[in-house]
Amino acid sequence: MSRVPGWLGRLGAGLTQMSRRLEQRREEAREEGPDGEPSQAAHHAPPSRQDPSPEHATAPRHQVVVQSRPDPAQAVPWGVRVAAEAGWRLLILAGTVWVLMRVISAVQLVVLAFVAALLITALLQPTVARLRRLGVPRGPATALTAILGFVVMGLIGWFVTWQVMENIDNLSDQVQDGIDELRNWLLNSPFHVTDKQINEIAKNLREAVGANTDQITSAGLEGVTVVVEALTGILLAAFSTLFLLYDGKRIWQWTLKLVPAAARPGVAGAGPRAWRTLTAYVRGTVIVALIDAIFIGLGIYFLDVPMAVPLAVFIFLFAFIPLVGAVISGALAVVVALVTQGVFAAVMTLVVVLAVQQIEGHILQPFILGRAVRVHPLAVVLSVAAGGMVAGIGGAVVAVPLVAVTNTVVGYLRAYSREAAVRQAPKPRGATSTDASPATPGGSGGAGGSGAAADVGTEAPAKATAKTMTKDTANDTANGTGDGPPTGASSA
Repeated sequence: MSRVPGWLGRLGAGLTQMSRRLEQRREEAREEGPDGEPSQAAHHAPPSRQDPSPEHATAPRHQVVVQSRPDPAQAVPWGVRVAAEAGWRLLILAGTVWVLMRVISAVQLVVLAFVAALLITALLQPTVARLRRLGVPRGPATALTAILGFVVMGLIGWFVTWQVMENIDNLSDQVQDGIDELRNWLLNSPFHVTDKQINEIAKNLREAVGANTDQITSAGLEGVTVVVEALTGILLAAFSTLFLLYDGKRIWQWTLKLVPAAARPGVAGAGPRAWRTLTAYVRGTVIVALIDAIFIGLGIYFLDVPMAVPLAVFIFLFAFIPLVGAVISGALAVVVALVTQGVFAAVMTLVVVLAVQQIEGHILQPFILGRAVRVHPLAVVLSVAAGGMVAGIGGAVVAVPLVAVTNTVVGYLRAYSREAAVRQAPKPRGATSTDASPATPGGSGGAGGSGAAADVGTEAPAKATAKTMTKDTANDTANGTGDGPPTGASSA
């Protein structure tokens, strides 16, 4: 029998086995996908049929399990996430403040004029309110008050200028005599100052003045521009004061329309309180400054210091810059006394200034201003310094009332938000209301009585707020501040 059929059978079996292996490889490649990763179909494909014989068995495949990466937000520590969230918000706030300051710097004259008009309005508005209560119409009352106020301020400025011009020649002679006396005192003092050293200092001063002649000339030319800007600011302040006195209520109501409706009730309540704080600050500062000017002026007058009245006026004006203004005006009075009357008069002037300022700081300000203006001394110093750096003397004057008004507004809005949260909280019901409601005398303790108690407890903050606002309105009417710009907030 021929052996060819057996050979052909083995060849056919080998080809069959090769075809099965190729088919198996093709299925595995299809399951792995184009990127070499297992495809989704591999989880649902039925197992391939394999020959259970040992010669068809394949070696087991070892798959590497790769762990999935965590979410980046979850991998960042909680403290870092909080710091980042606060950081970018602070950056946005800082950018907003920077842009606002740039805008204010561009229109600095207009802003300072309007703020000055607000301060003058806070000072004159009670007079308008009293005239209206006496039956004077709003227009004549406003015109009469504004004219009287501007006339008084103009007379004060004219009087100071007249006194300075009248005494400038005598003052220059007295200053020269004082410098000679100071020179003789230095020569005979225990500091061992020689005449050569004094002459060297005088020579250096003359050379410094000669070297900076161009700058002094340019400063003089810039002085003309400053005068023009000052006149423009005075006109803007006077114009704004007239409209704030006459139409402050409608201006405030129009301003409220710019506030979003959700925040309008809180802002409407904060406006009258801010206006009361500003009015109390201006009134108290004027009274304190007037007392300082009168008593320090009398002291330097009896010490025979020249230009006592102009110095008193300067003390009055510088009192509107808290802490810093008192130091500057007092130092000016001491220097004038030193160069005109000698060391003894300067020491006595210093004693008078310190005594009056101590009485002012410990008695007058707490008694006159009271609790209306509560600003920490550190906040006063920092705000005056920042205002002076941003806008010069005008910024130093308006810095403290701005901080005081901001403090009042923030405190009221915080209290208002808490009361609003209490009013909007859901009322307790059932067993919860029985446990939460306070015991009322004569109550049955049932669900109905406890629910009524819960209603009373929920409405208490609202009634307290209404009572407080009614009391504030009554105080405004009694004090004559009911017609200021923020009045009418509740009607808006």
